[in-house]
Amino acid sequence: MKLIRWGAEGEEKTGVIINNVKYDTSAFGEDYDERFFENDGLNRLEAFLTAQEGQLTVVADDVRLASPIGRPSKLICIGLNYADHAKETGAALPPEPIIFMKSTTAIVGPNDEIVIPKNSVKTDWEVELAVVIGKKASYVEKDEALDYVAGYVLHNDVSERAFQLERNGTWDKGKGCDTFAPLGPFLATPSEIGDVNQLRLWLSVNGEMMQDGNTSNFIFDIPFVIAYVSQFMTLLPGDVISTGTPAGVGLGFNPPVYLKPGDVVELGIDGLGTSRQVVKAYAKN
Repeated sequence: MKLIRWGAEGEEKTGVIINNVKYDTSAFGEDYDERFFENDGLNRLEAFLTAQEGQLTVVADDVRLASPIGRPSKLICIGLNYADHAKETGAALPPEPIIFMKSTTAIVGPNDEIVIPKNSVKTDWEVELAVVIGKKASYVEKDEALDYVAGYVLHNDVSERAFQLERNGTWDKGKGCDTFAPLGPFLATPSEIGDVNQLRLWLSVNGEMMQDGNTSNFIFDIPFVIAYVSQFMTLLPGDVISTGTPAGVGLGFNPPVYLKPGDVVELGIDGLGTSRQVVKAYAKN
């Protein structure tokens, strides 16, 4: 299945994509959130779709898409998980996964605007494959890790490099700004995706290709990452783990290239669709 959430900000409804057509599933009566995944929501939704076949309302193509997951308890990221990205940033290959967090208030829809934060001079882009957890996970073994996956989603791990790298402390302060986590357009269940270790992912800025990588270049693959993270924290249903970015980020250019108001960022992953964000300057409300 392909799950979507759609509608005006704060008024999102649920839906699915079937044969490239969007359908309203708000009659199902649940958001796609922690409780949904915890209570076998995917199987119950599939039964609902079977019962409602031919009766669902079509959603307009031009509707706003939101994050396909209602606000999760955690958005966890893995840093420097592609060898080519580590090389371009001058970092050594990590002996263990680097973990940092993005605030859940950073989550926006796949085509919502990216807002350059106040006092930012180094806002950057990062296309990433994100994993959505389907059931509570703690001290998971690697060979069982994929049993905990509800699906996969496209993520732009927008980053403010000066906040992240020059302001001391953890990376989190450069990662969790408002609008810094566009998710979607949809959550794809594992049956919709081929080999997650053989997916092309790409990102362009103003039509110029910046990133063009493949998940075959993971340093730590998805089962390892899920198992590893679960040794340090309990993963709850609906939690998101973003698995790192390939080479081609703005920080890696010489001289570096960063986003400015008016820029258009487009990105995609095989089987997970595409998203598009226009960059705007921070303006006090």
